[in-house]
Amino acid sequence: MEWRDEGVLLAVRKHGEAAVIVEFFTQHHGKHAGVVRGGAGRRQGPILQPGGQFEVVWKARLEEHMGAFTVEPMRSRAAQVMADPLALAGLTSVVGLLNFALPERAQHGALYSASINLLDLICVTEAWPLAYLHWEMQLLEDLGFGLDLSCCVVSGTTEDLAYVSPKSGRAVAAHNAGRWKTQLLPLAPCMIGQSVADNGEIAAGLRTTGYFLEKWLAPSLGDRGLPLARQRLVERLFRAARLEQGPSGEANHD
Repeated sequence: MEWRDEGVLLAVRKHGEAAVIVEFFTQHHGKHAGVVRGGAGRRQGPILQPGGQFEVVWKARLEEHMGAFTVEPMRSRAAQVMADPLALAGLTSVVGLLNFALPERAQHGALYSASINLLDLICVTEAWPLAYLHWEMQLLEDLGFGLDLSCCVVSGTTEDLAYVSPKSGRAVAAHNAGRWKTQLLPLAPCMIGQSVADNGEIAAGLRTTGYFLEKWLAPSLGDRGLPLARQRLVERLFRAARLEQGPSGEANHD
């Protein structure tokens, strides 16, 4: 068995003295594990960094075997974000969630393209957090847990949408929330394209997507908690938002 593809490296772990087992999210073959012989050595070890993009060849005697990868680097990203703690948190959260959530060997072509675009954005602009929020929404959608924020679940209106039902994952208008308001999740305007968001609003949106990742997606994968990398990202975004507000609590535009 043999195939060629490109993929993002999600995880690396030692295997014996010189080899490593890697997890790739590939364009056409989904998440796929394999051994890289010599992957712990001085030549290959430094390039096998999560978030990097590679051309890969996978070979195995039988399809159900783990098999072995040979890899050729296409794009390194770790070095580009290492000096920026927020960008590094974003990159590690993307690869951590993909490794956590994706089923083995199931193709997710649209999510792969979105993930590549997001990882590239993280490397070149500080305006990536909003794209990250929408990427989490796409991750939920692709894995069968999509949110419906198009209209109010109660009245069907598309106006004044302010909440998300934790039971249905559908939007609720503010004037329809009534006595259930305290039980609903906030719908950040940037989740439905109604604002250019600051870090505080994006972090609030991630609290909402995080609820569905934790309460809907994670239980379907067994008894595992969400990657700590995602929690660190949300914490850093809230910290950045406080710095943006300044000591007075008003936005700092200096």
